[in-house]
Amino acid sequence: LKGDHTLRESVCRSLRLLTLVAFAVLAMVALPALAEEDPFAGALFPPDLVFSRMSDLDLDAAQVTAIKEEVRMAQSYFLDRQLDLQAEMGKLRKSVEPARVDESATLAQLDRVLALEREIKRAQVGLLVRIKNLLRPEQQERLAAMARGSQRP
Repeated sequence: LKGDHTLRESVCRSLRLLTLVAFAVLAMVALPALAEEDPFAGALFPPDLVFSRMSDLDLDAAQVTAIKEEVRMAQSYFLDRQLDLQAEMGKLRKSVEPARVDESATLAQLDRVLALEREIKRAQVGLLVRIKNLLRPEQQERLAAMARGSQRP
């Protein structure tokens, strides 16, 4: 009887932890999609938008070269972090598979996953800021107007 009670507690604890991890992962994936507006829309500009509007923006050769170099460095960084993130997510998944889950180890692993995601998001915003700083004010104004125009239904 006592063994059944202990097993039941263990299963309940594991289910609670699994639920917590599932909600954390869901929040990481779903909440950004639920946001109605991009907080940076019209203020920061993704490289694909800048490159697709190069002629409209009258980018000079130095700007094009500098933006390309920023994107090259960022892509390399993002690839490395993405591979790290996949490995850490795999470890998180494995940590919740046993019948008895080590809560502190799982939460520590979740912290590692969240730290990598934060690093990636920080680097993404940094790239956008560096691109913006390479643009002249009138180029930024044109891109902001283009972004506003593309948001209309």
